Amino acid sequence: MIRGKRGFILILALILLVSAAWKVLLQVWDVVPLNSDEAIVALMARHILQGQHMTWFYGQHYMGSLDAYLIAGGFALFGEQAWVIRLVQGLLYMGTLVTTVLLGREAFGSWKSGLLAAGLLAIPTVNLTLYTTATLGGYGETLLLGNLVLWLTLKLARRFDWRWMLPWGVFAGLGLWTMDLSLIFSGPAALYLLWALVKKKDSRAIAQALLAGGTGLLIGALPWWIYALRHGVAGLLFDTLVQGGLYEDAPFLARAGMHLVNFLLLGVPAALGLRPTWEVRWLALPLIPLVLAFWVVVLVFAWKQAGKNTPSRSPYWLLWTIVLGLSLAFVFTPFGADPSGRYLLPLSVPLALFAAQFILEMKLPRWLRFAISAVLIVFHVWGNVDCALRNPPGITPQFDLKAGVDHRYDAELIAFLRSEGELRGYSNYWLAFPLAFKTGEEIIYEPRLPYHQDLRYTRVDSRMPAYAEAVQASEKVAYIAGDTPLLIERLRAGLNTLEVTYMEKVIGDYHIFYRLSRAVRPEELNLGEASQ
Repeated sequence: MIRGKRGFILILALILLVSAAWKVLLQVWDVVPLNSDEAIVALMARHILQGQHMTWFYGQHYMGSLDAYLIAGGFALFGEQAWVIRLVQGLLYMGTLVTTVLLGREAFGSWKSGLLAAGLLAIPTVNLTLYTTATLGGYGETLLLGNLVLWLTLKLARRFDWRWMLPWGVFAGLGLWTMDLSLIFSGPAALYLLWALVKKKDSRAIAQALLAGGTGLLIGALPWWIYALRHGVAGLLFDTLVQGGLYEDAPFLARAGMHLVNFLLLGVPAALGLRPTWEVRWLALPLIPLVLAFWVVVLVFAWKQAGKNTPSRSPYWLLWTIVLGLSLAFVFTPFGADPSGRYLLPLSVPLALFAAQFILEMKLPRWLRFAISAVLIVFHVWGNVDCALRNPPGITPQFDLKAGVDHRYDAELIAFLRSEGELRGYSNYWLAFPLAFKTGEEIIYEPRLPYHQDLRYTRVDSRMPAYAEAVQASEKVAYIAGDTPLLIERLRAGLNTLEVTYMEKVIGDYHIFYRLSRAVRPEELNLGEASQ
């Protein structure tokens, strides 16, 4: 029970302390490997400090560079270290927890709702832990900005003040530039707010909202608008859906059916913490029946509350539009082709608020309320620890485990390459960028090799023209393959056919071909055709 302002502050501080301690433990434990996508964001931050500026994530003209700018600020303060990336993500997540408390208070008129929801999220599911610890370019910002938009929406719907519309627009605009997944928050929020103002029949307030909100949206999403004006909105949508790797050449109904299967059998289990993002296996199996039953009861409770004529009815519907809107978007848009669970992250806060309200509003004995909360927290901790103890792969954003590598051998690999003077060469996407970041771009390997076992490869993997130029200009190159036996055989056979002498070295998952008698380019070897 919260007793006064001091009790509120102490509970919130405890929640934030637990969240921060959990992030620190994961970093010290070294169970969240530096992924290539994360290394690219870090390299972008490094380039920002060198005076370069970019609008988008390298090679993807649909995910904004806000995350890289925030990390650049961290690098400026603490140096270019991997732990600084995680510090920035941890701070963003603490902001999400604080705004969850504010959102709960605004939605349900009680600090208890927000505090309990934040408490349930302090140590979250594996899916949420992963994407708020390692960065893939903007999930942490999307969740925080989404919370701010929802909080301001409820605040404005209750008591309209046009001055708050400017930050509303700025947050919505920043979200649009950062990641278009943020539309799951800002779209329903805008409709909700417009509906609230129309209901009040205040035409002046509607005009003020459109003007101030539109101005804020223009400011927050300025990089997005500039790109859209230069390249066209159609080109931007093409980048989002096609270059994002989500294009599917299949009839609409067939795609929707497959997406529905992905949603029910893979996406939802990952979002609820029943399975890891990167593989299909159960986590904390003995607790799963209890957790599933709990969520079914909570959703039924929240649906019934949305139908009651109470002050909290409208906030329930706003949160339900997030849940239902995201579910429908997953099934009927190309994003449903990704069953990992990352696109379902926006469900986290609405579900936590539903759960908190259920625990607080139902006439349950106090011991049962504590027991329910404890079971959820233990379930989350159990799942996280289970994944952390299986290292490799650890808690990883690597979807295809066969394509990944054990990054615990990176230091040994770097020392070997330096000792042999093999500072340029070719590798695959998952090797090249962590190698470049960890060596301050001293060692540059262009990602021109496949990492799938069937040697599929896309030219989009080579995201930095400067890297390609540096390797092409080098008269000495090496090749580093991952654990891909067919590729290793092809490299060996190709070099032998060209009568090029070489040496081989195996370090962990890394298979290195070095001391080549001449520089050999990938197009000279029989490695298969790359897609665009």
